[in-house]
Amino acid sequence: MLFDTHIHTSYSNDSDMPAQTAIAKAAELGLGIIFTEHIDLAYPEPDTVTFDVGQYFKDYTPLKSDKVLLGIEVGMGSGCVEENRQVIARYPFDYVIGSIHAVDNMDIYRESHYHLRSKREVYIQYFEAMLTCLKAYDFVDSLGHIDYIARYARYKDTEVYYHEFSDWIDEILKFLAQNDKAMEINTRRLTSQAAVDILRPVYQRFYELGGRMVTIGSDAHRPEDIGRRVAAGYDLAADCNLKPVYFKQRKPEIGR
Repeated sequence: MLFDTHIHTSYSNDSDMPAQTAIAKAAELGLGIIFTEHIDLAYPEPDTVTFDVGQYFKDYTPLKSDKVLLGIEVGMGSGCVEENRQVIARYPFDYVIGSIHAVDNMDIYRESHYHLRSKREVYIQYFEAMLTCLKAYDFVDSLGHIDYIARYARYKDTEVYYHEFSDWIDEILKFLAQNDKAMEINTRRLTSQAAVDILRPVYQRFYELGGRMVTIGSDAHRPEDIGRRVAAGYDLAADCNLKPVYFKQRKPEIGR
């Protein structure tokens, strides 16, 4: 079965999608799904991107099945590693995504993050923060959306081109490969063949450096986005000789 491994429902601060709606939509599409609600203790505005994890498990555990699993998306930051580690240790998550949403106490979404700074300077800082956090967050299963910054950067061309940042990206990919971590193919930005072609060298290099596992996720916050371009993500994985997996009880399962 194909799995969409990155889904946000009403437990995330930026989604109001009911879990039952997501489950029904996934069933209609013949997909398995993993709920991955946001917890970002590193967010510049404290306590705004978090949720009651205990209540989440009380509410959603009855919904679990072989096709519906419970995960979390952890916003990685250097100042809250142990707090996040304790959350993950305390609850029976199936899957943990590690993502970078803020750098140097600034939200990547905000225009001010880019003010009077070059793309190269900002993107290098982003990749350096990602590597530092990955080394500290040894409890995550997969690196979320390596190209997240391209969604919100305020430059004429926001794309992450491997050849421009290969020195920094390679260090991230090597670390993931050497520690048997997965890397996400986030399908939100696979909007055209050109977009796929821009990202392909990153995943090809991941394989060359020893990486083997990828997770495929739509990052859906609305029912209509569940499963969107997931097939394109699986195709990209195949093109790069990577194995799509989903995580159940923190262990990788073949995703197809």
